[in-house]
Amino acid sequence: MIEVIPLKYGVTFKRVFSDPAIFSQFASDVLGIPVQVEQVYTEYEYPETVGYVKIKYDLFAEDAAQRTIIEVQHIREDDFFDRFLYYHLIGLVEQVRGYSAYRFERTVYTIVVLTTLPRDESLQFSYAVSNMSPVNEQGAQVEIYPHRMVFLGPRSVNAQTPPKVRPWLELIADSLDSQIEETNYTSDMFQQIIERMRKTTLSPAELSIIKDEAAWEESKQT
Repeated sequence: MIEVIPLKYGVTFKRVFSDPAIFSQFASDVLGIPVQVEQVYTEYEYPETVGYVKIKYDLFAEDAAQRTIIEVQHIREDDFFDRFLYYHLIGLVEQVRGYSAYRFERTVYTIVVLTTLPRDESLQFSYAVSNMSPVNEQGAQVEIYPHRMVFLGPRSVNAQTPPKVRPWLELIADSLDSQIEETNYTSDMFQQIIERMRKTTLSPAELSIIKDEAAWEESKQT
């Protein structure tokens, strides 16, 4: 058993998933499509503000070969559904520029990781997908818009959690008490992730931000 900084903290989450290899494998397993990115941006902003609210993406990457944009967000608050729908839509709206026709040249995928258990029990799922494709009068989905949002709840893993997604959620959930039994994770990638979460590998500046996050968390509970 080793001590780690939990993945509920933004610093740790970004530290782990900003690695292109880890990001690519995580996105591939969650989305069920091949993903290969060369660079992952943290706190990404579009060069020009889109809409009325300026936003930042926790993790943002593009797979040039697949012509996809993949956004990964970490959230501990209760208002994440509306907030990240807005983030997702901005990723679409930003593409429509100039005098060309209405075209979305890249598919947008948004993955939201919720490390706080929602108070509403109906929202306590481990994996839920929202897509934009219409359903016809026969009840069949018409594949028009490929864009998707995927919501992940590590605290709610169950027998129906998709097999490729389950190990990621179990690892995230295992970290939340600040301890991990590293012998339970045999893959090289998961060992790399655990190493990135170890307290001894974080800088004083990173630990300062985490302390601020922890203090804010405590203040909300009083």
